[in-house]
Parts: sequence; structure tokens; C-alpha cells
Amino acid sequence: MTDLAPPRRATLSVVVPTYGRDAILIETLRCLASLEPPPDEIVVVDQTRQHSGTTEQELRDLERSGKIRWLLRRSPSIPGAMNDGLRAATGEIVLFCDDDVVPVADFIRAHIEAHRRSPGSIVAGQVIQPGEVPAALIGSEFEFRSTVPQVAHEFIGCNFSLSRQLLIEVGGFDERFVGAGFRYERELSARASRSGLGIMFNPSASVRHLRASQGGTRAWGDHLRTIRPSHAVGEYYYLLRARGRSGRLREALARPLRAVRTRHHLRRPWWIPVTLVAEVAGFLWALALAASGPKLLNPESGSH
Repeated sequence: MTDLAPPRRATLSVVVPTYGRDAILIETLRCLASLEPPPDEIVVVDQTRQHSGTTEQELRDLERSGKIRWLLRRSPSIPGAMNDGLRAATGEIVLFCDDDVVPVADFIRAHIEAHRRSPGSIVAGQVIQPGEVPAALIGSEFEFRSTVPQVAHEFIGCNFSLSRQLLIEVGGFDERFVGAGFRYERELSARASRSGLGIMFNPSASVRHLRASQGGTRAWGDHLRTIRPSHAVGEYYYLLRARGRSGRLREALARPLRAVRTRHHLRRPWWIPVTLVAEVAGFLWALALAASGPKLLNPESGSH
């Protein structure tokens, strides 16, 4: 009689980049560690200059208990932190999530099962933002709160997973997406697609995104109320680097007008010149970044 052993479950590492978060980070890590089945490891890439004393102690306790691996990064960068986590991860699948999310109980199983059904794909999970409710949205009406499994064209950085090896092979995350890192997901989605990787949306792999008001991308200010170019630069860099460059360049040149055609600016016109300054500065910054070319992960640096 042949003894048929059950197929081995793929190993999975959760990578949690964090910046400027304290209590909510600890709550997220405890929640991830208590899932059933749990992830094989939780890699925390910490970019916070100084935590509160309580948070510092709790992170040390979590590390000592083996519930997390705690990596420190002193130069804040969204794609840089994700590349650090990718290099450090030991799982066959790497699941990236934010430091202010509440996952469903079978979050890990849902991601692993999705990869078993669609090997070689990026799995984009469901994301419920504050004030949203799940809905059966498909095709042109698709949003990440949808309840319908389907092919997607992009993912949200707070909840997606893919093969560690495949992500390394396509170059990881482009670290030219500075500041708030706007559009890094779209750029990686396009690059992965050119390498033959599809994106499968799996609503069972769901998180509630809390959108904490402090830290994370909010550390770069509100894009409607800041003179800093940290939000605009990513959009311009993406447009300058994207294929079909002539059309994208026209889109980039039209963006400043779109940026001030909002209800916020209509009601508060004194913000219009501030936003235009941020847009021009972002465009000039993006020109310099685009001239340098992408900063991708060297596949050899990702090996253990």
C-alpha cells in the first residue's frame, strides 16, 4: 500500500514595514502572531527614529519570544523597507501588509490557498478602508472592497503576496519612488505583468485598513494641504518612466491642473498656489530621478 503524504504547505513570511507608529503597530503584530495558522515568520522593518518607551519594550519582548524578527532601517523609504524585508524573509511566499491593519482569522490560509490555485501570480487581498463596506464589484466597477474573485491589474501595498523568488527575479521594488512612494504598486504591477506574472484578487484574504492618522504615508503630510512634493513626485516619476511615454508625458503635463480641480481647492482657493508649487517641485524632482534610471534589487543580493 502506498502511503500518500499530504502535500507540504508552502512557507510564508509576513513583512511589515513601519514608520512613526507605536500602539497600533503592536496591536497589528499581536493580531498577525495570533492567526491560525500563523505565518512562519513576521519580519518587521522599522524605520521609526524613536519609539515610546512602552513600544520599544514591547517590540523587544516580541523579538525575544520569537514572534517577530525586528530589523532597523534609519533612512525612511517605502520601497527600500520592502526590499529589506524581501531580502531578509525566509518563506517561499512573502506577504506584505501595513502596520495598521486588522486581518481576518484565516488570513494566512487564504493567501497560501490562493497561491496553490494560481502559482506564479501576485495575490491581491481585499482591503476595507474606513467607511467602506464590501460589495460585489467586478470589471470596470472593481474596487479592492469587492467580494468577487477576479483578475486584477494592480494591488494595494497594504495586502498582497507573491513568490519571494519571483519578486527577486523581477527586481523587487523600485527605490526611486521616494517620499510617500505614490504609484510604486502600479509600476511593479506593470513590470511583473511584462514578466508573465498575473494578479489574482482574492477577497477571502481580507484586511480592515485603519488608516492611522499619524505615521506611515501620513508622515509626508496631506497631499491637498502641503507644499512638500513628497506625494506628487511618485506620480511624475511613474509617468516619465512608463511605456507609451509620449502619452504619459502629456498626462504628466496635465496633472497640475487636475491637482487643483478638487472640491477642497474650490472651497479653499488659497491652497491652489501652494499645491502648484508642490506639483512643479515634484515634477523637477521626478525628472532627476528618471534620468538616473530605476533602482531595483539585484537578484544576487536577495539570496540567502
